[in-house]
Amino acid sequence: MHTRIVEFTNGFNWGKFLVGRFDGAEWMREAMVRDETSPTRQPLLRQIGWDDRRCILVLDLQTGEGAIFTPPGNARADLEKHKIWVCPMFEVFLGWLYRHPEHCQDIESIPALIEATDPETMAASAMYGHRRPGPQGESK
Repeated sequence: MHTRIVEFTNGFNWGKFLVGRFDGAEWMREAMVRDETSPTRQPLLRQIGWDDRRCILVLDLQTGEGAIFTPPGNARADLEKHKIWVCPMFEVFLGWLYRHPEHCQDIESIPALIEATDPETMAASAMYGHRRPGPQGESK
């Protein structure tokens, strides 16, 4: 996996993220356990549903939580789906990545420090990170 550590700030909050992309060996790695629906071995990532080479891993280094995303997308909807605990900058950073597909393809091109001053990023200021709640009545 190729990785890049990125700092993202709006002057108030400071997000620290690890962005990763699977490399060729990981895309080709065969599953060691055979699935009853597929008697022949096939690449593990494809077998479990990650068959799109646009996939990126974004990990919040402050909270230690992250997920695999497929850009482009909707950052808010993707975070609602994954329900990970994130710092206030995670959603706007993920949105930034989605708006810059060239950086998703070549994560080494992502600046090591991004100082964002757009209104969306400035409005994301908060004192604490959060985890989005599940649907009403969801069992714990």
